[in-house]
Amino acid sequence: VTGRRRGTGVLPRTVATDVARVVRIGVLALQGDVLEHVRALEQVGADVVAVRTTAQLAAVDAIVLPGGESTAISKALERGGLAGPLRARLGDGMPALGTCAGLILLSDELVGDEELARPGGLAVRTLRNAYGSQVASFDTTLDVHGLEGAPMSASFIRAPRIEAVLSDDVQVLAEVAGYPVVVAQGGLLAMSFHPEITGDVRLHRRFVDTVRAYVGR
Repeated sequence: VTGRRRGTGVLPRTVATDVARVVRIGVLALQGDVLEHVRALEQVGADVVAVRTTAQLAAVDAIVLPGGESTAISKALERGGLAGPLRARLGDGMPALGTCAGLILLSDELVGDEELARPGGLAVRTLRNAYGSQVASFDTTLDVHGLEGAPMSASFIRAPRIEAVLSDDVQVLAEVAGYPVVVAQGGLLAMSFHPEITGDVRLHRRFVDTVRAYVGR
């Protein structure tokens, strides 16, 4: 793994004085763990919209790219005319949370899969299905930099692996076997696993705080 830094830099501002601000977060609802993300975000105080159209994308402050099949989601983005507008919003600084397939779609580089259409924006190189097939799925616990409380339970299901960090702007917040599995870059937060299925909403809460800071600028 190259060019990484472990838990350095400034974490997103926690908006202690603005807890009443409601932010509208979209969950890309083309395929994957949509409902699980909706429930987690609602639990931490966000107004949540299922995003399937360009009009719905234009109406949200941030977006979640859920776990699922990265190829299926990529093709659905293209078919629905969402690929260009999503790339433009992310280029303008819109915060995004990507889990598993969402991490793949946010990655600037892929190992051997550069033909996969994706919005990018996250300066990492990622390998799809790096941890094996469905039967090789596993659960573990992680110490995530910046999260208070006990280690976080994490479920890796046909998970991608971040092979390299490509910019000093990327913060590595957690690792498994020496490889980053949670990273942050500006308003982007991405992970190899599925926090939406374990009942631990701390990463979703961190993302909502990031979005509050973004809309409050």
